[in-house]
This record gives sequence, structure tokens and C-alpha cells, in this order.
Amino acid sequence: MRILLAHKFHELTGGAEVFFRETERVLRAAGHDTLMVATGADAVDRPHNLQLLQAPDYEGGTLLGKAINLPRAIYDGGKRRQMAGIIAEFQPDLLHAFAINVHLSPSILDAAHDADIPVIATLNDYKHICPNYKLFHHGRICYDCKGQRFFNAARNRCCKDNAALSLASTAEAYIHDVLGVYRRIHHFTFSSDFMAEVTTQFWPDRPFSWSKLRNPFASATHQSRTDDEPYGLYFGRLVAEKGVDRLIEAAADINGFPIKIIGSGPEQPRLEALAARQGLSNVEFLGPKWGAALEAILSRARFVVVPSLWPENFPYVINQAFALARPVIGSRRGGIPELVADGERGLIFEPDDPGALAAHIRHLATDQAAARRMGIAAKLYSDALFNDGAFLTDVTEAYRRGIDAHRHRRR
Repeated sequence: MRILLAHKFHELTGGAEVFFRETERVLRAAGHDTLMVATGADAVDRPHNLQLLQAPDYEGGTLLGKAINLPRAIYDGGKRRQMAGIIAEFQPDLLHAFAINVHLSPSILDAAHDADIPVIATLNDYKHICPNYKLFHHGRICYDCKGQRFFNAARNRCCKDNAALSLASTAEAYIHDVLGVYRRIHHFTFSSDFMAEVTTQFWPDRPFSWSKLRNPFASATHQSRTDDEPYGLYFGRLVAEKGVDRLIEAAADINGFPIKIIGSGPEQPRLEALAARQGLSNVEFLGPKWGAALEAILSRARFVVVPSLWPENFPYVINQAFALARPVIGSRRGGIPELVADGERGLIFEPDDPGALAAHIRHLATDQAAARRMGIAAKLYSDALFNDGAFLTDVTEAYRRGIDAHRHRRR
């Protein structure tokens, strides 16, 4: 097949870019012809099958510049025309879209519609139903925009607590709804059942085709160890929705068991101050770590903690932990419970209950055999489900269903 893949970034900035790149790698290795479309600066090591488009600097610049670029962020007619040209030249059998909002904009879906090709969309956040992507703001889960009541995004200042940004995101949601951009998609893929269920709640009168497409991740290539050292580990961004403050609160009640925190972010000063105020000598901030340095610490941890407050769809950190046979203590949010399976590959706690988190930490801190049993189960589960062969089977099935849905709509 000739497959056109589109994502707003090619440069690695997070798990979404890993998903995009790895999907293309697996497809190309299986013999498919692939072309990636993204935005960003050109580089000498740019893959030959990557076409980079230019996008304004939506993060920086002046307030006036952002206001001028706002219409393009919502619906970029120029990108639609560029994508039409790419489709005409490449002649794909389908378009596989990932995160395209703002930098590419959903206008590219109309280019695919004009060319009469199937569109499959992989959604890793909640932008299709929630103006701020997260279903979470100001410390709480939020479904206020259900029923196309997007004005609540502006009322709640849910986008970075910024009135102007929240208003712009409200306008974006209404415009996309009126234009019906998500109706251009023939088949959706989600990494978790949770995302499919919540999408159904927001779209009760809008039937949609979907299938599960787990993260592309070569678990078996990661060598695990059966021993461990007595510490728990958090690694990831230090932002409010990740719930690291709950972990620090719990650390005061775990009999001095060491907790290592890897990562950086805007919450770091507050979290360090919180640990200092409580006199927690067992909490250590290690800063950001990558590659072999991260894996060396992760592979020896007794367990990994994922204390998210927001409904994370499918955290890559759990993939990384499971591949190294580390059990996960995770919050009952989003797709986390599906992965952890309470008591099998780790333990689940209510995120607003640091006492419950502390109890789980004490349990695995003192019962090394239980931690090892869960870690082995996590590795077996990960190796069986997260490999190139399983991913190729699932993505091929998604494409088949998308093509069938496209054919059915033509009738």
C-alpha cells in the first residue's frame, strides 16, 4: 500500500511523535511505501520520505502575531492546498492522521476528502472532544463541554488558565464542529478502551468506527533483570496534572523507603519545596535522564509510580517499565488501570488518596517477592502485545476497516 502519514511535528517532543515515527518504521519495514508530512525546520539528516511544511511560531512571538495567525491555527487553507498537491503527486491509498491540530490543522482532512481517499486517525489525546486536550483543568476532571457546550472552556479558563487562549480554543472547537472536520475520518484508533468509551459519551448520536491500536513498542528488545534495589521511581514531566505532589505527600508515610524522581518541568521548584517542608530525606530529585542513563535507573527500581491526576490515555512510561519487568503503582485514571490490571502487573490507587498510594508503596517495599511476581507478569504481557508483528496486524486491520467505511459512505 501507499500510505501517507501526517503529524504536526517530526522532531521528538513526546510520546505522540514516537508513535508517529514508529508507525512509519513498522509499515516501511513491512514493505509499504510511506510518506510522512509534518512541520518543522529542515535538517541534513532528514529522512528521504519526510516532507516538511512551514508553520508559524504559535508558542513564541508577540500577542499581535498570535492573533494574526489564529485563523491559520484553526483552519489553514494553505495547508489544505499543500496537502492536495502532495496527495496528487504521491497517490496514497489512504491518509493516516495523528495529532494535526494547530500546526497542520484539520484542513488537511478536507484535502483527503476532495481526493476521495480513506482517512484513518490515531488520537492520543482528547482534542476531538475537549478544547484543552486533557479533560482536566484546575486540579479536576472536567466533562463540561459535553454536548458541544464548548463555551465552558472560555468560562473555566481551562487552557493554561489563560482567558485569551481559552477563548481561542473555544472558537476552534465550535468552528471544527460546524465544519464537521471529524466526520471526515472513516476510522479512529485509540490506545485504550477508556478513550473510546469517553468519546462515545461525548458523541452519543454520532456513530463512529474504531479499533484499538496499542503503542508501537519493541518490548522484547529490552533486557530485564530479576533483581532490584530498594527504591521506587517516578519519571516524566513535572507538571501539575502528573500528580507528583501526591507521591511526595505519600512519601512521608512509607517508613523512609527511597523515592527517586526523574524529570523536569514548571512544577519542579514547588515539588522540591514541598519535599523540603516535610523534611523528606528519602525523596531525591535527579533531574532529566534519557536513554541508557534512564534505563540504568529504571531497570533496578523495585517499582514505578504513575500518579496521574488527569485521564492519561496510554502513558509510554508504563511501556518502558513493563519492558524492564518493573511493576507499576498507578492511579485510577484514563487507560492506566487497563494496563496495570490491579494485582497482576502492579497496583491501582485512587489519585486523591495519598494514604492509599503510601499503603501500596509500603506493600511492595516490604514484599519483594510480590514486586518480582508482578514485574515478571508485566514483562510477559508486554513482550506478547508490544512488538512489531502485533502492531502491524492491528494497524493493518484499522486500515481495512477504514477502507471499508470509506467504501460504505460512497454508496
